[in-house]
Order: sequence, then structure tokens, then C-alpha cells
Amino acid sequence: MKALVGLGNPGPEYERTRHNVGFLALEEAARMLGIAGERARFKGLLMEGRVGDERVVLFRPTTYMNLSGEALVELMHWYKLEPEDIFVMSDDIDLAPGMMRLRQKGGAGTHNGWRSIIQMAASQQFPRARIGIGAPPAQWELKDWVLSRWDQDEGAEGIREAITLAAKAGVSFLKNGMQLTMNLYNIKSRPKKPAAIDKTEETGDADAV
Repeated sequence: MKALVGLGNPGPEYERTRHNVGFLALEEAARMLGIAGERARFKGLLMEGRVGDERVVLFRPTTYMNLSGEALVELMHWYKLEPEDIFVMSDDIDLAPGMMRLRQKGGAGTHNGWRSIIQMAASQQFPRARIGIGAPPAQWELKDWVLSRWDQDEGAEGIREAITLAAKAGVSFLKNGMQLTMNLYNIKSRPKKPAAIDKTEETGDADAV
């Protein structure tokens, strides 16, 4: 049995904030899988379904972000899940807006949701998708930045694409496991390299980009 988990804050006022891109990725994964019927369980909202012959659950805590671990540990205990069975999708300020990175495990960094999960589960072994929201500009406090809306920014389209890519990676995790998923999707999230210049042509003064 495996699980997909999206991190965020409950309530409509947080729906399009940077901290809630994990919720949006989970919603997109549910759509891709054709899984619906969300119900309240384990301090969160739960959907159950099947991928092939395997039973799966999709889950988002309805605690606030800094208490995400309380909800996730209840889910783990009920379904007897190990950290390695759970793919978690969350925002990440250390990645540029629109970037997405997969990791097999790792620490919390500055993320309060991850800090709660690692503390409550006593493990860092959770596979994860990190959705880039960018670091706060100099004039912004971190809390204000992650609770601000991303969908009206210049980089909004890139963030939408990263959310979709994280959802696809989550679906792949359920079907293929983490190693193959990283092989498939980490490479898709890298910035495109500029096209090589044909040195046989006269190029004039070129900008380094």
C-alpha cells in the first residue's frame, strides 16, 4: 500500500498561497488517477482508490502547516505505512519558481510542515516532491511570503507547470516506485540549456545566457 500526501493550510483564504502548492498537486494527482470521494479522517481529508492491484490513499492534513505531522502519523498508524511508502508534495523556497525536484529522503530545512512530520514520525525517509516557489525578496518576511498568492505573479505559469509535474511524479511513484520516478521526472524539471551556437556562422556579439 502507498500514499500520496499534499501539504498546505486549510481554508479558502489559503487556497492559492505559495504554502499550498502541495494541496494543489494532490488535487491534480487525484484527477489524473480518477480518484474522488474525499472524507474527513485522521485530522485531514482522505481519498481511497486502487492503482492496478494496489490499494492507495491520497491525503491532505487539515491541521495548520506546522502541525502536519500530527495528521500524517495518525494516517501511518491506521494503515501501517512506513515513511518509504508515502510520497509528500510541498512548497520549497530554495527552488526557483517553477522548478520541481524529487528526493528519496531529507531534512526539514526552513519548512515548518516538514519539521513537524520529521519530529512526529522520527524519520526523514519520506520520498518527496519539492515545488519551487522562490525565496522571499529582501523586503519580505518569510511567513508573509509563503502565505502570499503565487497565481498573480510573473512566474505563475511556471509554478502551475511544476504543480502538474509533481502530480505526475506522484502518480508514477504509486505505479513505479521512487527510483524510476526520479529517473523519469528529475530530468524533466531541470532548466533548459540554451541552444548551441553554430560557430561556422557569423554571429556577431552574442549575449551569454
